[in-house]
Amino acid sequence: MPDIVITEFMDEEPVEDLKSRYSVHWDKTLCERPEEIKTLIPDAVALIVRNRTPVSDDLLSAGPNLKVLGRLGVGLDNIDVEACERRGVTVCPATGSNNVSVAEYAVCAAMMLLRRSFFAKDDVLAGKWPRNENVGREARGKTLGLFGYGMIGQSAARMARGLDMVAIAHDPYVPADAEGWQYAESVSFDDLIARSDVLSVHTPLLPETRDRINADAMNRMKKGACLINTARGGIINEDDLVAALTSGQIGGAALDVFADEPLSKEAAAKFAGAPNLIMTPHISGVTEESSAAISRITVDNVLRVLGEKS
Repeated sequence: MPDIVITEFMDEEPVEDLKSRYSVHWDKTLCERPEEIKTLIPDAVALIVRNRTPVSDDLLSAGPNLKVLGRLGVGLDNIDVEACERRGVTVCPATGSNNVSVAEYAVCAAMMLLRRSFFAKDDVLAGKWPRNENVGREARGKTLGLFGYGMIGQSAARMARGLDMVAIAHDPYVPADAEGWQYAESVSFDDLIARSDVLSVHTPLLPETRDRINADAMNRMKKGACLINTARGGIINEDDLVAALTSGQIGGAALDVFADEPLSKEAAAKFAGAPNLIMTPHISGVTEESSAAISRITVDNVLRVLGEKS
């Protein structure tokens, strides 16, 4: 039986570091076979996962010797944290490792959605030349609203300032005297909705944030405003978004996360006819640079808990 089980993709160099000290079972597709994970962890001291591996109390019960759970990323919604605590398993997210990657995605998406012309490929290939239909807007002077103002939101606000955008943010959990407020104005949720030309979501999925960006919120936004979600599916109501895109109330959207991942046939059909929609497979935080950092930080965290690093 392996000492360490890795269920998803990561950089190879840190894995080799683990292999020099422990017996390691690494299968990038193991997340798709949770029952097989159970057969591999009875003697394991560490389990390393991304966001596609559900770490439930039932799974943990199959690994009585587990000491540490390494999370290749920062979100913990796929992990039963309370069960880990009860069983004495230390949960180690790779905090701060992909802030720049996600923030760059959000700011890039904001520019693409405002400009609109990036959706003209099919017309151009068909021999059309729809210049008037693709006149977009500059980012300069527009208001970027940030729903959630942690490390990623603050990085996005700094980048937006470089484009001469105005950044506003709503996050009741960030202290009023936090250094990050030098980059954005702290506003109420209602003001955030009303003032944003582009609204980017950077908050965890919590009971109070689920479906927070719904039809009511979208109808209170500026007509033609844009939405971006790189946080978690379920914060933007997907049915309401499709309706708002179709009516033109929302001018465009970029979704990197979804309530159902990967998309079911029903979810795919729902989105198929929505205009001005960018869709990516939960990849905003994964670049070559961030993947290397996530992998290295996760392995170092695991080794530290196991007493291999100070």
